[in-house]
Amino acid sequence: MSNKDITILLVDDEPDILEIVSYNLSAEGFTVVTADNGVKAIKLAKKRKPQLVILDVMMPEMDGIEACEQIRKIPELQNTIITFLTARSEDYSQLAGFDAGADDYITKPIRPKVLVSKVNALLRRFKNEDISENIVKIGNLVINRDEYKIVKDKKEIVLPRKEFELLSLLASKPGKVFKREDILDKVWGNEVIVGGRTIDVHIRKLREKIGDESFKTIKGVGYKFVV
Repeated sequence: MSNKDITILLVDDEPDILEIVSYNLSAEGFTVVTADNGVKAIKLAKKRKPQLVILDVMMPEMDGIEACEQIRKIPELQNTIITFLTARSEDYSQLAGFDAGADDYITKPIRPKVLVSKVNALLRRFKNEDISENIVKIGNLVINRDEYKIVKDKKEIVLPRKEFELLSLLASKPGKVFKREDILDKVWGNEVIVGGRTIDVHIRKLREKIGDESFKTIKGVGYKFVV
């Protein structure tokens, strides 16, 4: 998948941000659509089905956190990557974003070239997706990597993209301890800077959905999947 095949939805209530970021992403060949609030963003997301959504947090009518939650509820957008672009850098704001289903968090002001680099890193897995059949069965859990689908005890579980990729990585080698730095590299990409609590937040959500007994924390090292 090339840049011209990728649609990016950019959402911010600052016209200057929309103009500058849109220009730089369009110059890279991406198709960019914009909205200035969360309500419009949801409507555009349903219509255009973007591969990436860049959301400001503080916006009128509906903020980015709520918009992210609503977008994550749209079945055909489960695999869409969502990242926040905001001037707010407090831990609680970042955690709220991850809890809402975000994949990453970018603070502004940000240099256009750096933003483009981060966008390319986020989209790398979309560009390099393996189209071959890839179904993994572990105990009562079935992971369908082609369809980004999880089935446990014959019941389908819907996971946001990064939760799916984290589960897929850990379950690829049950019992193996994956170091935190390796998880960040393989799931988020080594060019993407995310908060130190990112993995913990995603593991917590996986424990809630898949089962606490399936994940073991190795203190100071990382995590492993337990059958």
